[in-house]
Amino acid sequence: MLRLGVNIDHVATVRNARGGNTPCPVRAAVLAIEAGADSITAHLREDRRHIRDSDIVEIKNSISKPLNFEMAATTEMLKIALATCPYAACLVPEKREERTTEGGLNVLGNMDYLATYIAELSAANIRVSLFVEPDMATLDACLALKAPVVELHTGSWCYAIEAGDTQKANTEFKKLTNAADYGIKIGLEVHAGHGLNFITAQKLASVKTFTEFNIGHFLIGEAVFIGLTLAIKTMCAAMDEGRNS
Repeated sequence: MLRLGVNIDHVATVRNARGGNTPCPVRAAVLAIEAGADSITAHLREDRRHIRDSDIVEIKNSISKPLNFEMAATTEMLKIALATCPYAACLVPEKREERTTEGGLNVLGNMDYLATYIAELSAANIRVSLFVEPDMATLDACLALKAPVVELHTGSWCYAIEAGDTQKANTEFKKLTNAADYGIKIGLEVHAGHGLNFITAQKLASVKTFTEFNIGHFLIGEAVFIGLTLAIKTMCAAMDEGRNS
């Protein structure tokens, strides 16, 4: 089975652009679950540019399926995660000036630093995943840190497709498939996310070693035109078609 996690950050982005309480990311989270999402992802950033602290609490209390709390490895975010107790926490790199997450964690260069956060989250029964590049040495490091899950950064592959760079797209796809196979071989659960759309999600779903995709920006953008329910149902159908191909 291939699961779909829906990231509702950019419902909050639209809300915050004008202020007030609409559109409501909590309502979007509930609707996403009703449409077939297996979990909800929300990234509470240092600058609170989209998701707010109160959103995290309300989402967790309002949905019937798991909350995946995306967070930077900081003392502030660790405290919030431990107080909220989401099902999962995905550690991601974060820079104040970036528009969106630009790449995977530098795990190899921050082993001791990350170990503390992983240990404390795991002790609280929060399932830890690390957002990383499709690199074998990095996956070995994730295993050594006792993180049970990795989420492979699919952005380089998706952006190469958008740019029409077939050679680079093929190279990046091979990296993803090799890393997913290797991750499973060494005992990690392998997820994927960043930049996926209906077409790329369907293609990547054919790689049976992936167990979950986390998709947000594309689905929220598509919802403007066809509605969130149909966008999610169409994504689930694309993933099913790819998995069964």
